[in-house]
Amino acid sequence: MSGQGLSQILVYSLALVVLGYPLGLWMARMYTSARPAGRLLGAIENGFYRVVRADPTREQDWKGYGKTVLVFSVLFWGVLYAIQRLQGHLFLNPDHMKGVPSHLSLNTAASFVTNTNWQFYGGETTMSYLTQMAGLAVQNFVSAAVGIAVVAAVIRGISRRSAGTIGNFWVDLYRTLAYLLVPLCLVVTALLIWQGVPQTLDGHATATTLQGAQQAIARGPVASQEAIKQLGTNGGGFYNANSAVPFENPTGLSNVIEMLAILLIPAAEVFMFGKMVFARRHAWAVFAAMFAVFAIGIAVNLPAEQHGSQALRASGVNITQGSGQSGGNMSDKEVRFGQANTAIWTVATTDASNGSVNGGLDAETPAGGAVPLTNIFLGEVVFGGVGSGLYGMFFYIILAVFVAGLMVGRTPEWLGKKIEAREIKIAALGALFVPTMVLTLTALSIVTKSGLASIYNGGVHGFTETLYAYDSESNNNGSAFAGFGLTNFSAYLGTVAMLFGRFVPMFAALALGGALAKKKTVPASAGTFRTDGPTFVFLLVGVIALTAGLMILPALTLGPIVEGLMH
Repeated sequence: MSGQGLSQILVYSLALVVLGYPLGLWMARMYTSARPAGRLLGAIENGFYRVVRADPTREQDWKGYGKTVLVFSVLFWGVLYAIQRLQGHLFLNPDHMKGVPSHLSLNTAASFVTNTNWQFYGGETTMSYLTQMAGLAVQNFVSAAVGIAVVAAVIRGISRRSAGTIGNFWVDLYRTLAYLLVPLCLVVTALLIWQGVPQTLDGHATATTLQGAQQAIARGPVASQEAIKQLGTNGGGFYNANSAVPFENPTGLSNVIEMLAILLIPAAEVFMFGKMVFARRHAWAVFAAMFAVFAIGIAVNLPAEQHGSQALRASGVNITQGSGQSGGNMSDKEVRFGQANTAIWTVATTDASNGSVNGGLDAETPAGGAVPLTNIFLGEVVFGGVGSGLYGMFFYIILAVFVAGLMVGRTPEWLGKKIEAREIKIAALGALFVPTMVLTLTALSIVTKSGLASIYNGGVHGFTETLYAYDSESNNNGSAFAGFGLTNFSAYLGTVAMLFGRFVPMFAALALGGALAKKKTVPASAGTFRTDGPTFVFLLVGVIALTAGLMILPALTLGPIVEGLMH
C-alpha cells in the first residue's frame, strides 16, 4: 500500500467521525425534543400531522408502530408498481420509455420500498424521469426514513423504564425527512452539481463522435438522485454502471463526497444512540467494534487487489505500483480513483446496506471479492444501513452480553436492564433469520432448472455470483457480482428475499425495543459486565464473527476460496 493510499483511508476515517458526531447529537435532539427546529418549522410539522390525521402526542406500542410501518410500506409498494407499469402513458417521459414488465415492476417496487435498490435493469434505458423522480427517488427518501424512524423508536424503548410505548411513527417519519434527509440532500446535491453531475429534465443529448457517428448520451435529474442514493444507503444508480459512470461520479472530490455520504448517517446513529440512552462511552465502544470490522475489510480487500491474481501476474502485464499507476488488479476499476478509493468504497458500501459501486465487483480477486460478500452476510451491521444497521447490531450486543453472563455465571445485563429468555430469543431470530434465508435461497437457485436459468456463468464463480445475489437481496444491499440475470424465477424469489429480509429483522428489533421499554433498571454491581471498554469491543467483534461468520464459511469454501486455489 502506498503512503498516498494510506493517507486517503485515514482522512476518510477521520472525516467520518468529525462529521458523524455532531450529526448524531442533532439526531438525538430531533427524536427527544418537543420542538427541535423552532416555532415556525414546528407549525409546519403540526400541519403535516393534521393532513395525515395523526395525533403527535399519542404514542404507540411496538405492535402498533410495526403495523403502521407495514401498512405505510405496502401502500407505497402499490404506488411504485403502478407508476412503472403506466409510465408509457404518463408525463416527464421525453425519451418515450415503455411501461415496465410486470415481473420486473414487482421486483423493483419491492427493491426500493425495502431500501434494497437491487436493479435488474438499466436506469437510463428503462425508467422515465417521472419514474426516477416520483417513484424511485421518493422511495429512496421514504424507505430510508422508515429505517431511521424504527431505530429511533427502538432506542427510545431501550432508554425507557417500565413503559408500554416506544414513540409515534408519524412524528419520527416526518422529522427524519424534514430535519435530516432533505437538508442533507440539498447540500450534497449542490456539491455534486458543482462537481459536474447533471441535473436536468431535458432528454438525451446527441453528440457527434470523432468518426462522424451520432451518439445518444443519457442525462436527467442525476445529482438529486445521487444524493439520496448515498445518504439513504439506497445505492440504486441513475445509470446502469452506477457510480463508475463519470456523469454520476465525475471527479476525485465527488468520489470522496459520495463515500462519506454512504456511512455518514449510519455512523451518526451510533452517537445518537449514546446520547439518547445516556451511555456515550458504551456508544464509543460499539463504534469501535464497527470500525474494527470496517478496517479488517479494507486490510484484506486492498492488499488482495494490489497483489492481483496469479493469472494476471503470469500474463506479463505490469502491475507494479508506481508514481504513474496504482498497480495491481485494475480490471473494472476506474483509473481516476485507483486502488485505495475503490477499496474504501467496496467495503463501505457493503458494510452499509448501500449497494452502489464505483468499480466492478465481479472482476475482483477471489480474496478481494470475498470481503464484500462476507460484509453483507454479517447483516451489514458495520455500520449498516440507515437504521437497519444499528438495530441489527443490537441483536449482536444482546448475544454478546448473554455470552458474558454465561462466563461470569449471572443474569446478563445491558444498560442496567436484565436480559432474559425473551430478549435472547428475539435477538437470535433477528441475527440468524436472514443468513439462514440467504443459504436456503442460494441452494434452491442452484438445484432447480428455473434457478439455473438465471446463472450465466458455470463453476465456482457462477456459484459465488448466485450466493452474492441472494446475499445482497436478503440483506437489502442491492449490489451485484454480475453474471446473474432476470427471469421470472429470479424476479419473484428475489422479491420474497427482499421483503422478508427487510421486515422480519425490523419487527424483531421493534419487539426487542418494546420488551426492554417495560423493564426496570437495576443498579450496577461488582459483578456487572462492563460494556464500555476494550473487552466488550473484542467480545462483540468475536460474537459477530462466530455467529454469522461461521455460517458463511462453508459457502465461501465452495466459491471464493476454491476459486482462489484454482488461480
